[in-house]
Parts: sequence; structure tokens; C-alpha cells
Amino acid sequence: MSQFLQLGQAAVQQKNFEQAIQWFAKAAAEKPKDPQIKACLGQSFCWLGKFDEGISHLRQSGQLLLKKARKTRDIELTLDLVDQLQHWGDYPGALEVCKQAAQINPRIVRAFQLLALSHSRLNQKKAALLAGRQALKLAPDNMMLAILLATLEAGDGLVQDANRRLDKVLQNPLLKPEEKFRAHKEQARFLDKLGDYRQVFAHLDASAEIAPRLPEVKSLDMSLVPKMLDINKAEFDADLLGRWSNTEFPAEQAAPAFLLGFMRTGTTLTQEVLGAHPDVFVADETDLIMSVVKELARMSSGQGNIPQQLRRLDLDGVLHLRRFYWDRANTLYGEKIGKRLLLDKTTMNTIDLGLINCVFPDAKLIFLIRDPRDVCLSCILQTMRPNPSTVHLIDWQNTASFYAKVMDWWMHVKPRLTMDFLEFRYEDAVFEFEPAFRKVFDFLGLSWDASVADFHKNAAGKYIASPSFSQVAQPLYSSSVGRWKHYETEYRRINQYLEPYITAFGYH
Repeated sequence: MSQFLQLGQAAVQQKNFEQAIQWFAKAAAEKPKDPQIKACLGQSFCWLGKFDEGISHLRQSGQLLLKKARKTRDIELTLDLVDQLQHWGDYPGALEVCKQAAQINPRIVRAFQLLALSHSRLNQKKAALLAGRQALKLAPDNMMLAILLATLEAGDGLVQDANRRLDKVLQNPLLKPEEKFRAHKEQARFLDKLGDYRQVFAHLDASAEIAPRLPEVKSLDMSLVPKMLDINKAEFDADLLGRWSNTEFPAEQAAPAFLLGFMRTGTTLTQEVLGAHPDVFVADETDLIMSVVKELARMSSGQGNIPQQLRRLDLDGVLHLRRFYWDRANTLYGEKIGKRLLLDKTTMNTIDLGLINCVFPDAKLIFLIRDPRDVCLSCILQTMRPNPSTVHLIDWQNTASFYAKVMDWWMHVKPRLTMDFLEFRYEDAVFEFEPAFRKVFDFLGLSWDASVADFHKNAAGKYIASPSFSQVAQPLYSSSVGRWKHYETEYRRINQYLEPYITAFGYH
């Protein structure tokens, strides 16, 4: 192994990615056709947030691995590379490499599984279905592949076939907990689509019973976000929120706009419509604010909570955090932003609204509102990767109580905000598209552009981080409005949590 490669890997272990890049670059200069070095260089750039450079090196590694695989027919390392490309959101690149790998050795199940996932995330439904069928044909006893195929069938409109497939899967007495969880969760969605509403919650409750046993759920602290919200509510008062509200900030540190809300309230739909405007650039579910939180903690030597750290900050500290935000944004997107308005859409940054208002009191905020009953139903029906927020959405009661906790924070902080904000209703976007979005563009100081009505054409075929990626790639539909009425009796279990917000937001 190259000495430079070893030094680079050591730097990665220390999370010193800038140094790792320097060592890997020297290793690549020695061996420019070594796919491992190219992959290490690409990963390091991605870890540093320089995705364009990182993806470029990862794709080059993929082509070098394919060249080797054509001689040996061993595509396992190539598929590992495909996995990396998917991890960093480069589904077009993953698809290109994976297609060739599957042609080199069409007997490898994983190749078709990854191929199906790549096609699916790019809304190429028929191609995804074909790849999924081939994967299951190669491994007919693999239950997770059977579940994947069912989701692909449902995505292509074959909901009855998908439902029958999952019926068969759930009859298997040897299902692992993760397989059983996913099968129940997906079958609930399929039954909802088929209009068989009486059976949906039996499957949702069954999945909720299994979820706490899943390793990825057990590893998370469910009290983390609720504790943060309690601290925020107690300590973000009008004095702290208004501390820098009359400051004139440098022009090069102009505030972005923020698009926030609760999960499944229509933030992805809104981002795609706004992002279709030529003067808007969307940062989709990024770590921009989280990076600022970490930088604030570093500046405070980790002493105290976020409001306490902000109270100790002076104006120079605020200016530093704004520069830090834009440095991070420029690292992520480079010249892509240009002179356009940066729209930071990271839905659950709602939790950090106090910090956002303190650092960017001159920003504009669009906050999404939707009928709380539809929000909770959409959340419980969606399978989301567990994190400190989504872990609360695994059962019906926790979904409602977590929604109430976040909305209680919004109702508390809203009258104390110094930044301009607009509450935007999902239902208005659906039923009064142009007048509703004209108000949003006016609020942002942008002229109306009729082409934004074709947002779904732009969304199709590109990677979108949200679970709503397939919905926003089609024209607007109204079937998701008032869907809660099919399950009216189930709301008796959670009305105590939702009633205050149904009333406050005018949804009676």
C-alpha cells in the first residue's frame, strides 16, 4: 500500500479531511489509475462538503473498477462504489455505473437491487420495476427483495399485485423483525391506496409494536429533541430574539430565506415550485444550520445550551457565524447559487428557529401549515429513516404528541420573531395554486414566473432528498387533502394532542 494512501486513511480516522485530501492527491499523482485512491479522494471531498469534486472522483473510480471487472467479472467492489454514489445523492452516476456492472455479471443479486433503487429515486418507475423483478428472480427467498418489489409495483400503479405480494410475505413465519416491520408499514400504504381503510391501522399498529426492537431505533434517544424544545421555549425570550434585529449587516452577508414547518406539511412541494423560479436556488435538506450550531458550540467551548451560548455572543460573533454559514454554502454549491436567492429548506430546522432568528434577524421565513390530522396521517403512513426527529413517528400517539410539541414551540416563538415570516397553507397551494404562490413570491420580493407551474417536470428525473420525491414529480393532486376523514374513529386516540392546533390554524 502507498505510504501516501496510508497517511490519508490515518487523516480520515482523525476526521481531518483537508489533510486526507492532500495525502490522497499525492497518492493519485503516483498511481492515477488506482480506483481505491480515487474513491478515497472522492469520499474525503464529500465529507468536506465539496460534493462536485467528490462525485467526480467517485465516478472516475467507478469507471476504473468497471475496467477491471470486465476482465475478472468480479463486480463486488464496483457495487460498493455504487453504494457510495447513492449515499452522496448521485443517483445518475450510480445508475450509469450500476447498469454496466449488471451487464458484466448479470448473476449478482445486489447489482439489480442497487439498479432498482437508482431507477426508483430518479422516478424511472418501469425500469425500477424490471430491475426489482430480476433481483427477486435471482433470490426468490429474499423477503426484503420481495418487499422492495412490492413497493416498486405499487409505485408503477400495480397496487393490487403489491398487496398480494405482501400478504404472502407476511405469511412467512421466519420473517426477521426489520422485514416484518417494513412489510406491515408498506401494506398499510397499499391498503390506503386501495381504499380498504378498515385494515390500515391494524398494520400500522403491528409495525409500531415491532419498531422499538429495530437496532436503528434502539440506538436513538427519543428524549433529545423534546428536551431541546423545552429549553428553547424556556430561554428564547423577546430580548434574546431581538438582540441584533436593528443591525445593518454587510451586503456580502445577506440573509438567505428559510422554508420550514413540520414533516409532511408540503415543504418539498413548495421548494420545488419556488426552485423552478430562475432567481431562486434551493438548498435541499442540508447541514447549513447544523454546521452553525456546531460552530457556535466550538466558540463557546461547549459551555451551556444554545440560548445561553447566544447570550454570551457579541456582534463580532454573530458576523462570524454569518460568514461561517456562507462559507459552508459556497463549499457545498460553489458558483451554482450565483446572484440568486438562497432558499434553505431543511424542514426540521424549525427546532432551531431561535438560533436562526438571532443570527439572521433580517431573513425571510416561509412556514408551512397543513391540517394537523392530515399531517399526522401522512407521517405515520410514511417509512422514514430513523433520526432524532423521525423516531417519534413510529406509532400513532407519539406522532401526534411530537407534532404538538413542535407546534407548541412554533406558537410560542412566532409572536417573538423579528424576522419577517409568512404562514403558508398546503391546502392553498393545492386548490389556489397561482394566487397562493404569487403571495409567496411577493413576500420574497420576486416577480411571478408562470413557468413555476411546471415544477413537476423539473422534479422528475432528479434526486430530491425528501421522502416526497415521487409525489412532487407529478402534477398537483387534491386526494391528500382531507384524507384523515377515512380514519375518523382513529383520531379519538390522539385528539387531545391535535385539537389546540386544529383550532389555532382554523381547520374545524
